[in-house]
Amino acid sequence: MNQFSRTFDLEERTACFGESIIKFCRTLKMDKISELVIKQIVRSATSIGANYMEANGASSKKDFRNKIFICKKEAQETKHWLRMLNACLPERAPELRVFWKEAQELTLIFQKIVGTLKARIDN
Repeated sequence: MNQFSRTFDLEERTACFGESIIKFCRTLKMDKISELVIKQIVRSATSIGANYMEANGASSKKDFRNKIFICKKEAQETKHWLRMLNACLPERAPELRVFWKEAQELTLIFQKIVGTLKARIDN
């Protein structure tokens, strides 16, 4: 179990993930390349929780499913940027691996929700 998995409350879990990414990124050394990657990872990681909040306020089941799908896409994008950040700062690989695992878990959770809702909506 990783540091993020202590709660089944996705609102809290996604917010904690975004906050942890922000705090972590504040500790990183910046150069011209890493700065671009850091900006992207902060955007995608914090967007997961923002889109989850939007999903909770959705106007229909279909709208909810679409917002959850965006959460999944943002989690996948975050994994990509974590990989790129690892290329910039390989000395931070152990910490980045923890974040990548959480982004992967979130991807799988949101994929399961989308699949379940798709089956219900399409039937």
